[in-house]
Amino acid sequence: MLFVAATPIGNLGDHTPRLVEALEQARLIVAEDTRSTRSLMHKLGIDTSAEVRPLHEHNESGVIERVLKTAASQPVVLVSDAGMPGISDPGYLLVAEAHRQSIPVSVLPGANAVVSALAVSGLPTDRFCFEGFVPKKGRKAALSDLADEKRTMIFFESPHRLPSTLAEMAEIFGAEREATVCRELTKKFEQITRGTLAELASEFSGGVKGEVTLVVRGQQGSGVSFDQAVEMVANRVVAGEKATEVTRAIARETGHSKPELYRAWLEADA
Repeated sequence: MLFVAATPIGNLGDHTPRLVEALEQARLIVAEDTRSTRSLMHKLGIDTSAEVRPLHEHNESGVIERVLKTAASQPVVLVSDAGMPGISDPGYLLVAEAHRQSIPVSVLPGANAVVSALAVSGLPTDRFCFEGFVPKKGRKAALSDLADEKRTMIFFESPHRLPSTLAEMAEIFGAEREATVCRELTKKFEQITRGTLAELASEFSGGVKGEVTLVVRGQQGSGVSFDQAVEMVANRVVAGEKATEVTRAIARETGHSKPELYRAWLEADA
């Protein structure tokens, strides 16, 4: 059997008795980083003779068969450095192949940064999507694709890129869009900061330290399409209002991005 087991995301006290039991009884432990996993087991007082084998993005496809050969008859535990395996961490291919080979898969739930951040964000929890890390390349295009997403969005981001990401989100999603920055969840210096994207971009302009999970409210449209919003801008500009003030007002009213509205109006007016 293959056990997919969550590990603490910061506070060691968040481990579960089932995690300890599974690691103690495992014949094979498959870990994102063997050093981190051995350190965790040492802290939890787990003494095991089980083999601890690495599984990461560079070797996952190559070790699957060897891992599942063991899982077919003996307990194998899959863990990541922190949180639930497969969530922005290796493990998906292994689990998929286990199902394909009819090897039983069981989950040992526990700490998870995505759901934890959502729960404390104060943003809608009824519908949400996890977008992983904001891509290093093509960031603006990727964010533009999400500008009209109505579900609450959850991102992972590196601390040194957080300032630029917040600034770009404020530009593309709209400066008044609500968001919550969750830093160092469950750790000693945990920080949860909520505000508009513009406020957060200013708050964290100097950068931060530690792991960051970012939760952003989905687009709250008024039912007005983007093309209709551009037409509203054009009509009010023709009536004598300033384009910058109009696009700001229409963006707030409809939920569409101010820069995108302004750009579209310029192109239509050319």
